[in-house]
Amino acid sequence: MIRIFRHYISRAYLLLLLIEFFMFFASMYWGSDIRFLMSESWYTDNYIALASFIFSSVMSLSCIGLGLYRRTLSGEEYNLLTRICISFGLGILLIVSIYYLLPELYIARSVLVFAIMLAFMGMSFIRYLFYKFANFDRLKRRFLVIGSGQRAQQLISLNEALVHKGFTIVGFLALTDELSVVDKNLIIAYDQPLIKIAEHYKIDEIVIAIHDRRLGLPFDELLDCKMSGLTIMNIVEFYEREQGIISLDNVNPSWLIFCDGFAQGDLRGLKKRMVDLFASILLLSVAWPIMCLTALAIILESGFKDPILYRQVRVGEKNQHFKVLKFRSMKTDAEKNGAQWAQKNDDRITCVGRFIRACRIDELPQILNVLRGDMSFVGPRPERPEFVEGFNERIPYYQERHRVKPGITGWAQLCYPYGADEHDTIQKLQYDLYYVKNYSLFLDFSILFNTVEVILWGRGAR
Repeated sequence: MIRIFRHYISRAYLLLLLIEFFMFFASMYWGSDIRFLMSESWYTDNYIALASFIFSSVMSLSCIGLGLYRRTLSGEEYNLLTRICISFGLGILLIVSIYYLLPELYIARSVLVFAIMLAFMGMSFIRYLFYKFANFDRLKRRFLVIGSGQRAQQLISLNEALVHKGFTIVGFLALTDELSVVDKNLIIAYDQPLIKIAEHYKIDEIVIAIHDRRLGLPFDELLDCKMSGLTIMNIVEFYEREQGIISLDNVNPSWLIFCDGFAQGDLRGLKKRMVDLFASILLLSVAWPIMCLTALAIILESGFKDPILYRQVRVGEKNQHFKVLKFRSMKTDAEKNGAQWAQKNDDRITCVGRFIRACRIDELPQILNVLRGDMSFVGPRPERPEFVEGFNERIPYYQERHRVKPGITGWAQLCYPYGADEHDTIQKLQYDLYYVKNYSLFLDFSILFNTVEVILWGRGAR
């Protein structure tokens, strides 16, 4: 992993992105060569270079938006061929739009068709090689885990569900005073100095996974390993880097106090506000026809007597209440029995509401909340005060998510499906805390690009 502006990026996927970018660039060049194989080209080298750069940039952004470089995708949700096809369709739509708006950049359809065919074959081949070789055990980082208790056991399944498995757990070292629950076959005999064990098993990193550091950690030996070039990390840092979460099962107040991150400041807030204003005006200028059609559809289904917009009190930054705006997607008497979670196949949702929820169109009026300053484009989703009061009492550190403005989209919405109960709220809180800790404009832009995947895949919609 590599850390860019406080956000962890997979080196393997970053390299894959660069390789595929240059492959897209070459595809346009080769497409032009094939088209003009038997005749003289209409285009200068500079023109083809510019066309190739536009093509590769748009196609790469489309692939980013569809999550094709997101390491945390599981095998179950990856659907590689489907994602590639949709990303190419989106990329073609964007390229055609660019040609329409800027006709001086237009490239012949025959050249574009050849470029797309070559790009699709090239990407399929590169992906085949990537997943064939990137998961070789000898190319993965090798981890040694100190501890064999419950926390150590949880690490075993962490890497198994991912498409690209970035590390291998070589074994576990059991401490004398710790109750061991890890399979005995995975425990390495602690019969020689730790540095010798690390050298013998070719260890790259050591993870401390114990519930109490008073269990007799070999500090002198760990120091020897550290000074010999090995990476030593605690389990909270491990989850932060590998999963993009702050693990509530392992975090404690002292770690939160002494860790880096959670920084705030007027300059940071000003930069974020300027981006929000620019993005809001830009999106509103594009989305207003969709918003008008949505309002008309709601009127046609429910009549003029029922409201088009739904206003609901939510908890914002510093626990301040505000009214979030949405297109009404439920019946007007949906909460006659009090506040409740939206469920799968909820019969309170209208026909129009089901469609606009799936496409996230119901969220568009929140652009006005962003313009007003109640919300940001990116941040933890605002929750209702009826739920927040209970969550603050039962879930540790829940109130910390309100240190920043809530957002229309966020890290939790990108990485975790819709939350329909308190367990899901706890899982999403771990992603929200990661965002609050590691906030940067780079992370915001990364989330915004990947929100395309959330919309097209219907992740989190209910």
